[in-house]
Amino acid sequence: VFVNGGRTATDLNTVQWSKTAVELGVGEILLTSMNNDGTKKGFALNIVDAVCEAVNVPVIASGGAGSKEDFKILFNTTKATAGLAASIFHYGEIPIPELKVYLKNNKIPAR
Repeated sequence: VFVNGGRTATDLNTVQWSKTAVELGVGEILLTSMNNDGTKKGFALNIVDAVCEAVNVPVIASGGAGSKEDFKILFNTTKATAGLAASIFHYGEIPIPELKVYLKNNKIPAR
């Protein structure tokens, strides 16, 4: 678990902290993998899956998206309710409407 915009590591365990956050009343978790963020090598599926299995609130996966396939893999292998990406959209590498069509064609609902 990191604080200060990902600049400062803590001794907290991600899965345990997620459970504590839910106990404290959070309704959704935005989970950003600091190790994958900005790499465009795909989401950190292991930690996303672990958090999704540990809590009963929606989990948004963030950090690492670099292709349309990364989203397909995310939704087919974890219980993440959403996937967040930034640079691939900001720099026009993948137009959002194109990703939505890709997901629909792969039977993955998109909002």
